[in-house]
Amino acid sequence: MAMSKHLTLSFLSILFLILCDFSYGRFITHRTYFSLSSDLVSDGVLQLSGPPCLALNRSSSFSAESTCEQTYGFLPCTTTILGNIFLIVVYGYLMFLSATYLSNGSELLLEILGPGVVGGLFLPILGALPDAMLILVSGLSGSTATAQSQVSVGMGLLAGSTIMLLTIIWGTCVIVGKCDLVDSVAQDAKDTKGFNLTESGVSTDIWTSYAARVMVVSVIPFLIVQIPQVLSSTSGRHLAVLIALIVSLLLLISYCLYQVLQPWIQRRKIAYVMHKRVILGLLTDLRKRTMDRLLKDNGEPDEEGIKKLFSVVDTDCDKKISHNELRALIVGIRFEEIDMNKDDVVDKLMRDFDTLQDDHIDQTEFVNCVSKWLKRATRIRTASGDPGSRTPRFLNASGDPGSRTLRFLDAFYQDTYREHDLLDVGDESDEEITDAGGSRWTSIKAVLLLLLGTVIAAAFADPLVDAVDNFSDATGIPAFFISFIVLPLATNSSEAVTSIIFARRKKRQTASLTFSELYGAATMNNVLCLSVFLALVYIRGLTWDFSSEVLVIIIVCVVVGCFASVRTHFPLWTALVAFLLYPFSLVLIYVLDYVLGWS
Repeated sequence: MAMSKHLTLSFLSILFLILCDFSYGRFITHRTYFSLSSDLVSDGVLQLSGPPCLALNRSSSFSAESTCEQTYGFLPCTTTILGNIFLIVVYGYLMFLSATYLSNGSELLLEILGPGVVGGLFLPILGALPDAMLILVSGLSGSTATAQSQVSVGMGLLAGSTIMLLTIIWGTCVIVGKCDLVDSVAQDAKDTKGFNLTESGVSTDIWTSYAARVMVVSVIPFLIVQIPQVLSSTSGRHLAVLIALIVSLLLLISYCLYQVLQPWIQRRKIAYVMHKRVILGLLTDLRKRTMDRLLKDNGEPDEEGIKKLFSVVDTDCDKKISHNELRALIVGIRFEEIDMNKDDVVDKLMRDFDTLQDDHIDQTEFVNCVSKWLKRATRIRTASGDPGSRTPRFLNASGDPGSRTLRFLDAFYQDTYREHDLLDVGDESDEEITDAGGSRWTSIKAVLLLLLGTVIAAAFADPLVDAVDNFSDATGIPAFFISFIVLPLATNSSEAVTSIIFARRKKRQTASLTFSELYGAATMNNVLCLSVFLALVYIRGLTWDFSSEVLVIIIVCVVVGCFASVRTHFPLWTALVAFLLYPFSLVLIYVLDYVLGWS
């Protein structure tokens, strides 16, 4: 129902634009009286002589007015302020519909074909398509001088879109998704702290931090293209644009491959951490049974203590541990909050222990494998700055060295638990999942939505850029600031609404998805949209003169990206900082360009 309303509004908007085609009138003047100040054929009193034919008044003041060029020969245009505001609103709404259709079609396609190539390759590209089309048309048509003038619209959109995603939309998602923070973890659907700036906020999984780091890396092309400006060199600017274009395309390909492989990487990482939790839980349980230490005072594995563990597992005392004995041990251990298949766990443990592959574990294999685990745990604890693995601080008051081993294993188990919790914040069992795989109509609908969104973006990107340029001429406001503020409202509206809806569910899982999408959209702006922009500048021989805009993009991406890459919880005060970054960006560009004369 909602989709049919959008289609109806799209059709009516396009039809209205065609029917509102701008017409030109003429003043009617008697041919004999071209030289008179009056344009009237008769003033109603005097009888004018001459041939009774009418002619256009070529000397009328209308011909002196500025004119505009109709896009495609029929879409309306105007040179007035109010007229251009109307056209920007209408064309902007059509671009919003384009983004909505592309988003809905992408989601349907994702349901049908699954993540993989579709989720990693097509969805990010389709999401950035409206922005890319606007940037492309801003410097594609007209002469070089016209392209150089209009390309500022593309740069304004590129900067405005990225900065709006990481400031206004980012901060709004923190506010609407806020929950109580307990030990730096948001409690799902629990919001009793109100607007407490430090004890209320959101938290995400570790994959969201990885997405933020990828976004920081994506600003490298911006740094490359600015090198000649930093060195005050004019000869190497064209080459710098080419190098930045190549690097940007390589980053685009790398990012798409990462997106394609990410589900597999996540599953492998989660499986590894879960296996590590099982191993540590196993060692902790065995250690409690034997009451002997597993580590010496110098932090090295104690083989005698490990051999006693072997005798605990070897219930039939035949000097080897069978598959059944290992399974009986695993079944008897209660692994807290780990949903696992016991048979799979036993198979993986057997592969770890049984280096000779003779279907049983002898004492040497057991000692070697347990020693390897302990050494790995000690290295990780040492690298994390915990002195407990290399100093006798884990000794209890009575100086029992066995207590040191137990507390070490318990502490490392808790670290592993937190790592697993950051990797996997919850399953999707509570999400509504529809089976769209067998529906032929769903496939057709997805394709039609993608085609319609692409056609609308391609058709109305050019007239929208023209309307912004004409409005800039009529008001004297630089086209960059108009496109910086206005155009992202059209191209990012669908993404903003979706992100806010997800954040309002007040769950770590949906918060992780929301902020990952924001970082991903900013990354696509920095690689795909920038690649289009750099290609325009290089092919058309335009001048790269966007130092202030690039500086602002780098500042916002690096500040937000670095902050989000080293933490997974964001108190409410971070939203206020994000909001302040938006006006700061505008003021900084104005000061650099119009006060310090960078442009």
